[in-house]
Amino acid sequence: MEVRVLRGGMQTTVQDLGRRGHRAAGVPLSGAMDAFALRVANLLVGNPENAAALEFALIGPELEFAADAMIALGGAEFEGLPSWKPVAVRAGERLKVGACVRGCRGYLAITGGIEVEPVLGSRSTYLRGGFGGFAGRALKEGDGLRIKGGGAALTAGRNAWSIDPRILPAYATGAVRVLRGAHADEFGEELFTSAFKILPESDRMGVRLSGTKLNRTNSEDLLSAAVAPGTVQVPPDGQPLILMADAQTIGGYPQAAHVIAVDLPLVAQSRPGDVLRFIEVSIEEAHGLALVRERAIAMLREGLAEKLGFRSPTAAAEVSPGMATLR
Repeated sequence: MEVRVLRGGMQTTVQDLGRRGHRAAGVPLSGAMDAFALRVANLLVGNPENAAALEFALIGPELEFAADAMIALGGAEFEGLPSWKPVAVRAGERLKVGACVRGCRGYLAITGGIEVEPVLGSRSTYLRGGFGGFAGRALKEGDGLRIKGGGAALTAGRNAWSIDPRILPAYATGAVRVLRGAHADEFGEELFTSAFKILPESDRMGVRLSGTKLNRTNSEDLLSAAVAPGTVQVPPDGQPLILMADAQTIGGYPQAAHVIAVDLPLVAQSRPGDVLRFIEVSIEEAHGLALVRERAIAMLREGLAEKLGFRSPTAAAEVSPGMATLR
């Protein structure tokens, strides 16, 4: 089956959960900026959580489907397509994903997953390196995407539901939880008491912030050290930046903090002009929050397996009493 691109949208790329295991060789992780959204969108159409899907920012693509399919949009809210629910698309139908209403990045999963050649074990696009995904670049008019298998559309009666919003990250809070970084003590408490605005220069490599200048008390040069998505660096201008999916593997700027894994989606869904605040948590709290998130996804996985009529390979995990994942 093929999906034809009629309009590329804004930076629409093929992404999965990233190119893991190659950072020692200097290869960035890449993959979805909002991994939670990609995982759930894939589950909603019966795909493995790591299946390749489309990521786009602020303006979605326009696509034409050659065969029946089931799709789901996760992440930000866009005109023309409901979020967090499976939607049937018929052969020959044109799907137009409009402007972003809330959030920043959308993830469109298609039954079967997007079939592109893996590079170093991943189908994700690394734009700066020009490899992975669809020819190592963003999609444009005239491109044709191969979809694994034919895809089977749901009937209207079966897809008149969506997931319970209580499972979703608190996207609109603006409060991002972090661990203290290796050089946090050299910047005082301004990092945790100030508000920072997201700048337009932000991209998949890093989110640049503007606010109270963070003055470092130690003027000694630093040796370059390992960094990862979520690392909060402070360049000489005192304005912090949060490294994201396409970030480099080492860096020489001081590391003031590190965004915990469960809150990286909040950063990914923030747009220029939004304001973020950092809240310090312990490593024990970060691990606990990650466990709760994974338990909730496991329960959703099991609920969807029953709803969509297939058997999940992973046993259900317990979540907080009373949490419903489907409605």
